[in-house]
Amino acid sequence: MSASPRPQRSEPSDQPLRDPVDAIIDQWALVRPDLDTTAMEVFGRVYRLSRALGDRMEKAYARFGISRGEFDVLATLRRSGEPYTLSPRELSATLMLTTGGMTGRLDKLERAGLLRRSPDPHDRRALQVTLTDEGLRLTDQAVVAGLTVQTEALSHLNEEQAGQLADLLRMLVVGTGP
Repeated sequence: MSASPRPQRSEPSDQPLRDPVDAIIDQWALVRPDLDTTAMEVFGRVYRLSRALGDRMEKAYARFGISRGEFDVLATLRRSGEPYTLSPRELSATLMLTTGGMTGRLDKLERAGLLRRSPDPHDRRALQVTLTDEGLRLTDQAVVAGLTVQTEALSHLNEEQAGQLADLLRMLVVGTGP
């Protein structure tokens, strides 16, 4: 079963912007002009942005001695509000990690003095994870560094375009499920 032909798009004549995805789409148009490659254009660019920004974010967080995954743990605790405490299970669910993956991150962050694990006062069988003062300080600095990288990436768009992009991506995320 073939897909419907790709809709034609007009580019502004004063700025014919092209990226590596355009070259891929052009190649497909030559060998399979019957394909609608719109989805490939969108997800090819989303993937490339994710890789490029992921690498930049890793570098931003590395200055603080943490990885992006470790930042995610610290940021989740920070966003939870005072007393910056969650259970390992809540962290795993929020970050979509296995308990084994979470344990490794928690071990490293605890050794670095950025969080502490302690018995849950309401359930003797459970633990709670809490940001330390040093973890709070580092997280507040790292979030600014990460936002700086992301803001620089968005600097090619005006405020309205950035808002439209955020809205469209939200629709895509909601439409593709959990």
